[in-house]
Amino acid sequence: MKLRPLQDLTTESANPISTDLDLKSALEIARIINAEDAKVAAAVQRALPQIARAIDLVAAHFRKGGRLLYVGTGTSGRMGALDASEIPPTFATSPDLVQFIIAGGTKALGAEAEASEDSRELGRAEMVKRKPSKKDVVIGIAASGRTPFTIAAVEYARSRGAETIAVTCNPKSLLERAAHFAIVTDVGPEVLTGSSRMKAGTAQKMVLNMITTGAMTRLGYVYGNLMVNLRLKNSKLSERGITILHRAAHVDREKAHKTLQAAGHDVPLALVMLKAEVPRAQARRALQATAGHVRKAIALAQKSKRP
Repeated sequence: MKLRPLQDLTTESANPISTDLDLKSALEIARIINAEDAKVAAAVQRALPQIARAIDLVAAHFRKGGRLLYVGTGTSGRMGALDASEIPPTFATSPDLVQFIIAGGTKALGAEAEASEDSRELGRAEMVKRKPSKKDVVIGIAASGRTPFTIAAVEYARSRGAETIAVTCNPKSLLERAAHFAIVTDVGPEVLTGSSRMKAGTAQKMVLNMITTGAMTRLGYVYGNLMVNLRLKNSKLSERGITILHRAAHVDREKAHKTLQAAGHDVPLALVMLKAEVPRAQARRALQATAGHVRKAIALAQKSKRP
């Protein structure tokens, strides 16, 4: 596998905007970085059709009982780890639903482990441990698009029938070639040359946020723009649960609180009870019949009331 020379990559190019950065004042440095960061959203916008494709693909595989597996090294691996770790508390899912693989293992989240990223063998071995199948989606993340660890992991997952997506900031990369399709956010050269934790990392986080939030919304774990599928594990979240019911069901906070208690502090269940005006058992049956899709469960529960 012949790697594209680093100097040929957009993300490794010197940025003329930040020439003599070390001679700038603090405010000038902040302004330069801010101006460059403003370009990230436009780069992501150009990739929206591919991001939408990924949202639908991930949602479809979740419905089949599949998983989403992120794989990456360095900053890219940490972006995958961050998004994966945020899904269970946001949407009350199993920690197995969205997983991450990072070169060097979990210790690489807080320490250097960049040597591992050159190993195709380690990338393949880490993916083998996860036993990818046709039910799963694997997203390889690499700003350069040329990381051997990530490419090998994606290639193995694809050989086992998994759907594969590349998330990169350089077009026509080896990672793009290894995956079924790519999401390319060409953010241009970094303010700090080659530091992909900056614009490239920001673009990656934006893309991964869109994919998982979009997929969970498609599954019905969102009602309106409210994250109704959450666990009330502390006082802040309990207060949020009451607020969600107050807003979504248009009831006062006292009724929202009482219904939440009657539902065993289960927000989706309480919302179906309130919106469809049905008892707990009937609301639960509707949620089970719709695989937890809150809006569909409300409609089903309302329909079942009709003579």
